Amino acid sequence: MVTSRFAGAARIARAVVLTAVAVAAVGAHAQDVRPQPGSELKLSVAVGPAYALGTAADRWAKRITDRSGGRLRVKTFAGAALAQRDPGREFLALKDGAADLAVGSSLYWSAQMKELGVVGLPWLAAGPKRLAALVSGSVRDRLLAAMIRADVVPLALAPLGHRAIATVDRAVEAPADLVGLRVRVIAPHAVSVFYAALGAQPQTTSFAAAEAAFAAGRLDAQDGSPATFAATHLYSVGVTRVLLWDAIAEVAIFAVNRERWEAWTDADRVVVRNSAREVAAELAGLVQREEEAALADLRRGGMTIVRLTPAGHAAFAAAVRPLYEQWAAVAGPELVRAAEAAVAAVTP
Repeated sequence: MVTSRFAGAARIARAVVLTAVAVAAVGAHAQDVRPQPGSELKLSVAVGPAYALGTAADRWAKRITDRSGGRLRVKTFAGAALAQRDPGREFLALKDGAADLAVGSSLYWSAQMKELGVVGLPWLAAGPKRLAALVSGSVRDRLLAAMIRADVVPLALAPLGHRAIATVDRAVEAPADLVGLRVRVIAPHAVSVFYAALGAQPQTTSFAAAEAAFAAGRLDAQDGSPATFAATHLYSVGVTRVLLWDAIAEVAIFAVNRERWEAWTDADRVVVRNSAREVAAELAGLVQREEEAALADLRRGGMTIVRLTPAGHAAFAAAVRPLYEQWAAVAGPELVRAAEAAVAAVTP
């Protein structure tokens, strides 16, 4: 691992065990918060089961509940309900104890966990193979160690896919096509900064306001996932094209409040950890099926789907390189170098 505390540990299982041992001295306090049989544990997630991330959260909650015989009874709170309905505050809610467990997105959690920003570096992890490289090996271990230092207990990471852009009529094929484009953005502020760096005009509005803006010709594009485009029937407001350009990647994080983790028995921890790892292993398949179904729906709605070529990735990446360097400095140079090496080793 990347700290002396975890020297020689190459697997997060060992890291979690070492964390538990290191805090054993607070056992008396832990007994104060040990859950009683049947007590409810709160699991936070930003979306409901209509989305892959929400399905994963529900699966994790159910497996913990079932495998503990109901001793650890987990209830899912979707819509970031435990974090003031703001996915960007979910990491803080987990750390502060408003949530006992959480399944979150690296894009949103990176506002508080700067190291997670490495995942979303523009075009670093283009394509599913490169994204998978960031949730395995040394990069995964570095990310998990950073979260342990930030006082939460991470149990698993899983690929969550890439954001896309949908346009009314303009074909986005080169960086120049973004200049002046009015793009609705509902993600964290960093995504707005990304579009501004490419010369676009990011805007934040409700969907109701966006519908009127699209109809009146005051909006040209929408950022988001294909699943979100399909769920909101984006084709009904005159949007005709989707570009799958792999610009900003996301990974899912399965994590537990540290105080809660310390209060559990070793047997409880095994149930929670193993369940998290199993569901994380399933998430890539859930995401793939979600995207395939969404793209099929968008095509039925008359939308054209275009996938950017590797040459296109390179052109856009060059155009936004100054922003890449800026974000890389925040995430940490050593971590970024490790991530770049990991994706460079991937065979296309």
